[in-house]
Amino acid sequence: MDPELLSMVPRPVCAVLLLFPVTEKYETFRTEEEERIKSQGQEVKPSVYFMKQTISNACGTIGLIHAIANNRDKINFEAESSLKKFLDVSVSMSPEERAKYLETYDAIRVTHESSAHEGQTEAPSINEKVDLHFIALVSVGGSLYELDGRKPFPINHGRTSDETFLEDAIEVCKKFMERDPDELRFNAIALSAA
Repeated sequence: MDPELLSMVPRPVCAVLLLFPVTEKYETFRTEEEERIKSQGQEVKPSVYFMKQTISNACGTIGLIHAIANNRDKINFEAESSLKKFLDVSVSMSPEERAKYLETYDAIRVTHESSAHEGQTEAPSINEKVDLHFIALVSVGGSLYELDGRKPFPINHGRTSDETFLEDAIEVCKKFMERDPDELRFNAIALSAA
């Protein structure tokens, strides 16, 4: 998260995926944040692609969908891509409808399940309680959004630009880390130019 190391990340950066521990401190903050936004409101551009998470232990898949769906204009899909088909059909749906559609969309479900079993460590069962969670940070229309399918809506973290997106997203990641300074289980992944 140090500026010198961030300067080595290829640009432009389209999204940042953050893996973090779900602790009691985080859950308290999450509840307070949702209540504050519900009472004060926030601007969320209609073009933000957001979906709810209804499948257990699928936060990584949901995070990737959020990252890719909000950057479709920057990604070249193969003509018969299952992900492209999913996004084309679901773009006009509500966040809840997208979640239901994903539950029945076999191509992504099968890919998710096979990927979960390819790692070097044993993947948790679909019903096992996991205390780590993925979210996506994306830029849409000049605003930085946190997309977490467990939350009722996207979180607008303010203005950003193509030039400052990575640094702005890392500042949001640092706030997660500052809320739980005794935790070490954080990881950030950038979706960037090859």
